[in-house]
Amino acid sequence: MTTANDLSQISEKARSFIHSQKGLFIDGQSRPASDGSTISVVDPSSGEEIARIADASAQDVDAAVGAARRALTDRAWVDMQPYRREALMLALAAAIEAEVESLAEIETLNSGKLIANTRLFDAELPVHSLRYVAGWASRLNGETMNLSVPYLPDLRFSGFTKRYPVGVVAAITPWNVPLCMAVWKLAPVLATGCTIVLKPAEQTSLTALRLAELCAEVGIPDGVINVITGRGASAGRMLVEHPGVDKINFTGSTEVGRGIAISAARSFKKYNLELGGKSPLIITETADLDQAIPGAAWAIYGNSGQNCCAGSRMLVHEKHYDAVLSGVREIAASLQLGPGLDPASQLAPLSSRMHRDRVALHVDAARAAGADVSGGEAVDGPGSYFTPAVIAGLDPDHPTAQEEIFGPVLCAFSFTSDEEAITLANQTRFGLGASVWTRDIDCADRYFDALQAGTVWINTHNILDLALPFGGDKESGVGLELGREGVLAHTKLRSGVKAHPKMR
Repeated sequence: MTTANDLSQISEKARSFIHSQKGLFIDGQSRPASDGSTISVVDPSSGEEIARIADASAQDVDAAVGAARRALTDRAWVDMQPYRREALMLALAAAIEAEVESLAEIETLNSGKLIANTRLFDAELPVHSLRYVAGWASRLNGETMNLSVPYLPDLRFSGFTKRYPVGVVAAITPWNVPLCMAVWKLAPVLATGCTIVLKPAEQTSLTALRLAELCAEVGIPDGVINVITGRGASAGRMLVEHPGVDKINFTGSTEVGRGIAISAARSFKKYNLELGGKSPLIITETADLDQAIPGAAWAIYGNSGQNCCAGSRMLVHEKHYDAVLSGVREIAASLQLGPGLDPASQLAPLSSRMHRDRVALHVDAARAAGADVSGGEAVDGPGSYFTPAVIAGLDPDHPTAQEEIFGPVLCAFSFTSDEEAITLANQTRFGLGASVWTRDIDCADRYFDALQAGTVWINTHNILDLALPFGGDKESGVGLELGREGVLAHTKLRSGVKAHPKMR
């Protein structure tokens, strides 16, 4: 197999950006880190450095938050009418749309993902996200109401509410869907009149920096959008703890999210956390196997398993268990590994060698426990390739079956009744997503009500829409993104009471 991306395949625009000097984007300007520190950016298909980014210091974080706070009171932003914020968002969507191919190429080189995926999810979906959320800019409203005030029966009052921007938002995004997640966090900021300091994952910061340039090009005022690059343990932590931040919007691991919640509680910052998952995929006795088998395979192997909602626990009715297990294993064995820019590739490398080693440890632990494992091997040579794994015969309480692996690793279990399946599905500390596969609508309704997950899919998996709120139960997070709820989470509601003179 061809293992490394061929940089001669990419456009001149993508190549020029990859080779350009990259700084922090603060107050409308690119600048190096104050101490000159940089971080290497590596292509996961080859393990070779393709660029360097700035590593933000405490001084840089303070400057970015300061710029966001100033912009929050700048009349150019504060007094901007909602229709003009909407127009800016639509202009940004058009600017991204004009660069879909180069953005996808940059993302593939940076993240290792398949070019088809980066084009669809990292370049095209942000365009739709901005266009959907832009409409909310002119639809944010309060309410008016007649008040009773029963303890003052001789007086008359009316009540009203009004929404205001929540303030400076610190947004921290993961490495698995970099540009898409950056825009998901940016869009409600622009629609509601907030300002933002965005810190992308240090492994995949390139498209966030290009996004910042496009924001400036379409005329978004200086300081409204700031991008700092750097390590999560330093720049990310300093951003979360900064007293000038009003809200934290984080997507990443449960362990880091827990630390953010503790930090935010000390100063009563608002926060939204979209965290880990160990999502069950349940194939019932009434499932259509022609639909469910490939659905189960791609629920875990899409994006090489690097999805927070990946269907990593497959629960199959005993009647179909052998057929489903065989079918999924056949698909897994047929997938062609290769670099993201190669259109023949069906499974791309994992994000890094370090991450691949972590994934491999989980599979090795399952083997050591006596499980029946197919696949799950690191590929010799350059890059961070890992063959898709199917694990059967593992105790449901084993760490490999309970912890988020974030790789192409599927654990399969059988059940004899719907009640047993529901118990197994909910037997986890996570609650982000779940799916049920059935041709029986009553069966689907029972599972929908019983599963402990923020999103439950029926006869599909991992489908998100911009109009539908997304979030997790249990240790999978706090709060919601997307939809009306995701926009309103960037506002604060103020109540008012007006006394009316007595009628003569």
